[in-house]
Amino acid sequence: MRKIDFVIKNEYNNKQIRDFLHDFGVSSSLLTKLKKTENGITVNGKFARAIDLIHTDDLLTIRIENSGSMPTANKCENVEIMYNDEDILVLDKPPMMPVHESRNHRGDTLANAAACYMESDTAFRAVYRLDRDTSGLVLIAKNELAASKLAGKVKKDYYAVCDGDLSGEGTVDLPIRRIRESIIERGVFDDGERAITHWQTVKSYGKYTLIKLRLDTGRTHQIRVHMSHIGHPLLGDTLYGKASDMIARQALHCKTIYFTHPVTNQPITVDCDFPNDFKGLI
Repeated sequence: MRKIDFVIKNEYNNKQIRDFLHDFGVSSSLLTKLKKTENGITVNGKFARAIDLIHTDDLLTIRIENSGSMPTANKCENVEIMYNDEDILVLDKPPMMPVHESRNHRGDTLANAAACYMESDTAFRAVYRLDRDTSGLVLIAKNELAASKLAGKVKKDYYAVCDGDLSGEGTVDLPIRRIRESIIERGVFDDGERAITHWQTVKSYGKYTLIKLRLDTGRTHQIRVHMSHIGHPLLGDTLYGKASDMIARQALHCKTIYFTHPVTNQPITVDCDFPNDFKGLI
C-alpha cells in the first residue's frame, strides 16, 4: 500500500477533498477505489469523505492499495536499476529482452526483472514500451496514481545508428499505420495516424551515422519506419532495412528520459550508458 500525505495550503481552504485530489491528478476511478478502501482518505488521522471540506494546514492522507500481481521474479542480475523510489522504478533494458511476458516468453522479460524490486501484489505498469531488440530506459509505475500522471508525459532521447551519411537535422512529419497484410509491420500511409520524429546528426562515420532523436508522438516502430522512409534505415533492422554484420539487431537505444515526479512534482532526468554492441559501432 502506498501512503501519501498532503499538507493543505491556503488556496484549498474550505474546498472539498475531491477537488484537491482531482487537481493533484487523482483519476475518477482511483478516487472511487480510495472511497472503498478502509481509511483510504483521512484528514488529521480521522476517516474523511471525498465531499468533506479541508482547511489550511490540515493533513490529508490517501492510501492506495496494491492491485494486480507481478510475474515470477527472474533475470534480476541482468537488468540494472537506474532509479527507484516508492512510486517509480526505472530499469535499463538490455537488447533482445521483451518488456512483457507472452506465450513465447515466460520468465525472460523486463517484467520478470521488475518483479525482483516490487511487491508481488502490484501490477506491472510500464509507462511506455520498447521493442524487444531496442535497448535502454523503461519507466515502471508502482501504483495507479503514478501510472495515470506519467502516461504520455515522459520525454525521451533516443540514439540510433542509421545507414548512410546523414548530416544536419530535420523533422519527419508523416502518418503511420499497420500494413494491412502484416501483423507487425508498419508503413507511411496518408490514412495513418500522425507521427512526428525529430532527428539530429551526432557523428557521421561515412557509411553510417549516429543520430539523436526525439518524438512528439509514440507510434509503433515510429523511428524505424520514418528513418527507413527517408532512405536511412537503422543499421541491423531486418524489418525495415537489412541485416548487418556489425550488430545483430536494430541499432536503437533509449538513453535519457525526462519527467516530473508524480508525487513530489520535482523534475527528474535519468540517463544510462550505451550497451556493448552499440558501443562497438560508435
